[in-house]
Amino acid sequence: REILFFFFISSLALTLIIWVIQAVNYLDIVSEDGHSFKVYFSYTLMTIPRVFNKILPFAFFFSIFYIISNYEDKNQLLIYWTHGIKKKEFLNAIIKFSFLFLILHFILSVFLVPFSQNKARSFIRASNLDFFPSLIKPKRFIDTVENLTIYVESKNSAGLIKNIILKDKIDSNNSQIILAKTGEIYLQDGKKYLLLYNGRIINISKLKDTSVFKFKETRFDLNKYNTKTTTYPKIQEVETSQLIYCTQLLKKGLTYTKLDQMNCEKNFLDNIIQELFKRMYLPIYIPLIALMASFLILKSKSSFNYSAFKIYVFTAGVFFLVISEISLKFAGNNMLHNIYFLSTPIISFLIMHKIFNHKLNTDR
Repeated sequence: REILFFFFISSLALTLIIWVIQAVNYLDIVSEDGHSFKVYFSYTLMTIPRVFNKILPFAFFFSIFYIISNYEDKNQLLIYWTHGIKKKEFLNAIIKFSFLFLILHFILSVFLVPFSQNKARSFIRASNLDFFPSLIKPKRFIDTVENLTIYVESKNSAGLIKNIILKDKIDSNNSQIILAKTGEIYLQDGKKYLLLYNGRIINISKLKDTSVFKFKETRFDLNKYNTKTTTYPKIQEVETSQLIYCTQLLKKGLTYTKLDQMNCEKNFLDNIIQELFKRMYLPIYIPLIALMASFLILKSKSSFNYSAFKIYVFTAGVFFLVISEISLKFAGNNMLHNIYFLSTPIISFLIMHKIFNHKLNTDR
């Protein structure tokens, strides 16, 4: 119960700190990409499950480490031992308890995190660049919108823009440059338009001659343009079932298939396998780090070099957390590398468990 309570407090604190730092970085969604604050807050809130899932193994390890250290400092562990509770029984209870966190980590990784990440991306996809007018700054080339570059000389408080240059890339062979003396952005039926006065339209084509037209007034539609923010789902945001299905198709020899959330391509196979291992197998490190934190019960605070021993245990726990992330890079379409990756936590657990029992018998 105390481990669970401390885990809740520490993981909540760490999640909020990391989330706030990331939320500040995501302000570019508004300042650079022109999305509204509603989209910004919706997007950042959906990243909380990913942050929590990322820090869960460390928060769990630190919770066990802290509670056992606290018990030892207050002589509470001594009460356990004097009342007949064996250290091996204590260890087994901790390991069994760790499987609850293994299941939690698995559910978050396989289901909740991909869903929330894809949901966050959907807010970007559905955004209509509400803050686009605020992105237009005098004497700066603005290329936030895909295939469109805007330059203005000045802009007053009323929204009147002077000396405007627009470069609109229509396709690979055709582009358009619009020059206007004045202009303004206005809304009509919830859509944004740029009204331009007294200028010229220069049509540039690789296939035919350049043409120039003068105008007194023209309306430029801004609704057909998309932000440069990535709108398609990344592998981390695709449902686990889709990744498994894609892997099966690629293993059968197909090189490309269009799925609901992704383009299933052979070039992505290694990345897809790594993502599946990260979601479905990395949680197996949870019992291992629980075992490492439990090494603290092997020494009492009166033992020689107890403080150094605590540092060794903490360092070893962090080491296995780092190994779990590094070993993921070797997973992929290579069977031998996958065997190394899959066997590392299991073999490490068996070795550390044997070392624990050996030291326990030696201390007796």
